[in-house]
Amino acid sequence: MTAVSGVYSVTFHLNITSKLPAGSAITCRARIAPDQGGQDLMNSRSAAFPMAAAGLATVTGSTATCVAEIPFSWTVENARGGVLLSYEIDAVSYAGSAPVLLVGNARQSVGVVLPAAGGSANLDVSLTF
Repeated sequence: MTAVSGVYSVTFHLNITSKLPAGSAITCRARIAPDQGGQDLMNSRSAAFPMAAAGLATVTGSTATCVAEIPFSWTVENARGGVLLSYEIDAVSYAGSAPVLLVGNARQSVGVVLPAAGGSANLDVSLTF
């Protein structure tokens, strides 16, 4: 068993092609879990607890940037397996009494290497939204 810890800083660079109503918010969510041999992170019942973080995008014209920073600390059987990253980007309107999902984009189980012990890793994800 190996102890691993650090921080992933996931930066989403969004090219916005969808028409969004004024006052809409774009959020990003990212989750990581140790790679345990091809399990689907969204549907996994892994013994290691997935770590997650969310952010609110800064929108400039037809582009946006959203950052989610995920600290983690696990004991794993094999650190060479890295982690699985899943993410979700949503545009939400708050025009009514309850938030309404306008557009969503999700990706599951992207393999990523572990940073050096106690270190950090910056991940950049570019998407058309």
